[in-house]
Amino acid sequence: MPLTTDEKLLALSREVIDAFDKVDGGIHPGFRPAHAKGILLTGTFTPSPSAATLSRAPHLQRSSTPVTVRFSNFAGIPTIPDNDPQGASPRGFAVRFHLAEHVHTDIIGHSVDSFPTRTAEGLLAFLNALIATDPAGPHPNALERFLEAHPAALSFVQMPKPIPTSFARESFYAVSAFKFINAGGTGRYGRYRVLPAAGNEYLNDAEAAAQGPDFLFGEIRERVAKEPVGFHIAVQLAAAGDTTDDATIRWPEDRPVEAFGDISLTAIAPDNAKAQQHIIFDPIPRVDGIEASADPLFEPRANIYLMSGRRRRAAATT
Repeated sequence: MPLTTDEKLLALSREVIDAFDKVDGGIHPGFRPAHAKGILLTGTFTPSPSAATLSRAPHLQRSSTPVTVRFSNFAGIPTIPDNDPQGASPRGFAVRFHLAEHVHTDIIGHSVDSFPTRTAEGLLAFLNALIATDPAGPHPNALERFLEAHPAALSFVQMPKPIPTSFARESFYAVSAFKFINAGGTGRYGRYRVLPAAGNEYLNDAEAAAQGPDFLFGEIRERVAKEPVGFHIAVQLAAAGDTTDDATIRWPEDRPVEAFGDISLTAIAPDNAKAQQHIIFDPIPRVDGIEASADPLFEPRANIYLMSGRRRRAAATT
């Protein structure tokens, strides 16, 4: 994927990366500015029998496709404890579908079915308010003022983010909408949901506090050594009139949800740390049959991921 030539977008992308760095105490060379602590697993995607009627994308026309999945904690701090009640959530999930050599498409999500702002400019303002806030200072502080003026961000902050017993027991959501186009040219908008085959399971506060700082990473290593880790990918479909260009607006739960396919993870990726430094996930599908909606987060996110990825790769070679 190419880096943008839009100077305004380049500047915005640098500012967002810099803001994440400041929130997390500076640059951590070789790691992402958000979702720094992660692990890569490998496996297979099998499309659902009905998925080909939703989209003509190549991974829906094959019997199976190799995948790489990354689970992560939220903060840009590589040593963030898995049971940190603030910095570790929401958890991250990214999957790469390996379509051919150097040909792929990705899905990126997190464990909250929401996003705090509609635009990258809004996200930057959110981060800057967080940076400017002294918890021991007078009220209302910068973050409180921002949240009061931005109800979607307030709702995101207040949304429960329980700590799962395993990455394999957590649900993930790609918060922006996509356009799925089938062989006949019919397009429908939808949002991905990645749901654990084992079902959701969460710790209460006392149980979470009793866990070790790396318990999720240790648990997923032990789990996948014993049996495959499964996820169901589904697509919640929009109805006529539903907003498709705003990640802060969710659709009603009565909208139909269609099966997309299943992921079976069977191994920890080799050379894990090096592979994590190298791989750069892309929120834009860039594959025939699935397109980004007009959501204004897509282009900035893709640019930010690429810029931070190049920085991460450069650090790995020094």
